Amino acid sequence: MKALLISRDTQLYAEIASQGAARVPPLNVAASRVSLRDALERPLTDGPSLIIVDISDADAADGDLLERLTRHYSAAHFMLLTDNHHPDLLIRAMRAGVREVLQLPLVHRALHEAIDRIAASAGVAAMRDGKILAFIACKGGSGATFISTNFGYALATLADKKVLLIDLHRQFGDATLYVSDQRPAMTLSDVCQQIARIDGPFLESCLVHVAPGFGVLAAADDPGQTSEAKPEHIDTILRVARQHYDYILLDVGRQIDAVSLRALDSTDAIYPVLQLALPDIRDARRLLDIFRSLGYVTDHIRLIVNRYEKGGKLRLSDLHAALGAEVLHTVPNDYIAVTDSVNQGIPVLQLSRGSAAARSLADLVEVVTARRIPEAKGLFDRLFGRGEDD
Repeated sequence: MKALLISRDTQLYAEIASQGAARVPPLNVAASRVSLRDALERPLTDGPSLIIVDISDADAADGDLLERLTRHYSAAHFMLLTDNHHPDLLIRAMRAGVREVLQLPLVHRALHEAIDRIAASAGVAAMRDGKILAFIACKGGSGATFISTNFGYALATLADKKVLLIDLHRQFGDATLYVSDQRPAMTLSDVCQQIARIDGPFLESCLVHVAPGFGVLAAADDPGQTSEAKPEHIDTILRVARQHYDYILLDVGRQIDAVSLRALDSTDAIYPVLQLALPDIRDARRLLDIFRSLGYVTDHIRLIVNRYEKGGKLRLSDLHAALGAEVLHTVPNDYIAVTDSVNQGIPVLQLSRGSAAARSLADLVEVVTARRIPEAKGLFDRLFGRGEDD
């Protein structure tokens, strides 16, 4: 989509151009004018689809000029940006057909949501609409990284989904080691340093490719590079990822900071991972209290109990009573298969597909996707390679 920006603010032009380039498909700010009068006196021969007008310095005459511009570019969509209230101008703009008005300084999320609405009304279809699922450890050693990485592999191989896992551990992230022996050529910090370049192919080129359809964006090797990631970078990365992947999995770690919160704000579901033990339950309660204070929808938060063994003194009903959250899934205590998988850096589905852990991951894929694999008896049939004659 091609855009014309009308503003005297060169920094605003650079900001919108950068945000537009990060979109998929990109928004191309093809030209700029310093005022409405300048835009009328120097019209574009190839009409833009979107005209963004900064009316911060508007005066009484600008209402007439804006109406003339909307008539000249009758096929274009208009967006107004302002840091002041101009009630008379806004009323005239609405009568002229302007539907999007944003406050300055610019909030990037609001900008992209407005562009999304304009693109939808213009018939510009998004490539995909991926779901973002966050896995977060209630306590250190709960197994959240093992589950998120191996679940990503299961989604890609069993459900034929295109899956991206982003390692958001701010220090000592090691998600790639759980499923691959490849050394990442690019990390999350590297992508953030080149955020203006990001699009689908660039993001794909930065991944450790574990299997067809499954890649991992690794955390920085050097903890000192974690400052490169900013909340607005995460917004941009997730926006691009949604349009290129069916599922985006976030391995959040335990640190709640501006970056992880921005990522969590974008999720479709959050899966706190814990074991059925009192220290885990205590930390899970604290985590859920934080989520509730942030206004996260309770129905989008589902617990995963790792290393679960039936018959223990603590039961799942006790966990539900203590935390007030539903248990989505339990992963059995399959110590040998899981340890072998982690030590070798090979997904447990690939290394030990007959194990209880592998079966549990297959179940989790069916729970999350809410469907069984077509043209097969189910995930277990694909997992164990059963044919029609078996």
